[in-house]
Amino acid sequence: MKNTKRHSYFTSVVLVCLIAFTSCKVTSQEPAKKEIVISKSLKWSDKMALTLMKRHPEAYMIDDSKKPKWDYVHALVLHSIEELYKKNPDSRYKTYIRGYVDELVQNDGTIKTYELDKYNIDLVVPGRLLFNIYAESKEEKYLKAMQLVRKQISEQPRTQSGGFWHKKIYPNQMWLDGLYMGEPFYAQYTLTFENGDKFDDIAKQFEVIQSHATDPKTGLLYHAWDESKQMPWANKETGNSPNFWSRALGWYVMALVDVLDYMPKDHPKQKELVKYLNNASAALAKYQDKSGLWYQVTDKGNKEGNYLEASGSSMFAYAFAKGAKKGYLPASYKKLANKAFDGLTKKLIKVDADGGITLTQACQVAGLGGTPYRDGSYEYYVNEKKKDNDPKATGPFILAALELNR
Repeated sequence: MKNTKRHSYFTSVVLVCLIAFTSCKVTSQEPAKKEIVISKSLKWSDKMALTLMKRHPEAYMIDDSKKPKWDYVHALVLHSIEELYKKNPDSRYKTYIRGYVDELVQNDGTIKTYELDKYNIDLVVPGRLLFNIYAESKEEKYLKAMQLVRKQISEQPRTQSGGFWHKKIYPNQMWLDGLYMGEPFYAQYTLTFENGDKFDDIAKQFEVIQSHATDPKTGLLYHAWDESKQMPWANKETGNSPNFWSRALGWYVMALVDVLDYMPKDHPKQKELVKYLNNASAALAKYQDKSGLWYQVTDKGNKEGNYLEASGSSMFAYAFAKGAKKGYLPASYKKLANKAFDGLTKKLIKVDADGGITLTQACQVAGLGGTPYRDGSYEYYVNEKKKDNDPKATGPFILAALELNR
């Protein structure tokens, strides 16, 4: 009996030691992440990126997501951090992006949560994160994942005039959002892997929406266009939705400046896209508020319920600054971009106790049709929920800060 007790005691001690040793070993291999410190001296671009990383320790947590998912909002923020890394090669930025991609891209090149057969053009955006990772690592899984996203573009349903449907569940509809969702990836892919073979098709997407969704009176583009004119929100003569939404216009001008990064200057369609950018930017400039910002419903000013909105204002600041820097827009647009950025930092930014920053007055989401039904009315847009540090605002805020070196 005594021997049995002694043996039991000895076994327990050994087990405790083993557990302690194992714990020490794991700890030494996987050190705890250092707390992120956000100093006052940092540029706005770094302040926002580090704030988001502190609030969302893993990138899939952006937008308060509970599980990893292949999604455009994560990709928008991570693309902005990728651009930030080019100017400030802080290894934390690279690790943050890579963690998101590696959580979702599998060894065989398939992508967790990605459903190609839904033909949701929003889900093309995260493909942009794969180019640099593949170029550096040469791991085939990233190439296969890019090819999978490219397959969606090849199969994406189209309007009779050749424009991509926004989603399979939205037949015959093009939304301004979709130009940003699909075309920058498409442009980078065709330049990188197809000798630029598809630039005409990319230009076609802008041509279709420009010709159908532009309002001849204001020069602004409506949020969406239904080629069939069957949707209840669609104008029975034009097929357009009834209002101008600043974020939709922001997606559009961001799409133009980003696609132009890849389209050669001597390409026959390049000047056409530059013209579209100039036309849209000139129209937008007329509606810039004295604060430097733009309203949620772009042309309705301080009508009851309308408000100065963060995401559209950040997107316009980015597109104007980049357009001016690249020579697509007159140099005067840099001044407008700085005015917009001043408006964002002075009117919509709150500094938190830990030095982090919060961008307020961002529309959380807006769309058309669907369930519950969204009618595109003025009342609809101004009554959609707002969300602080919404990724559709924070990503473009970082991009604008980078272009303006702020």
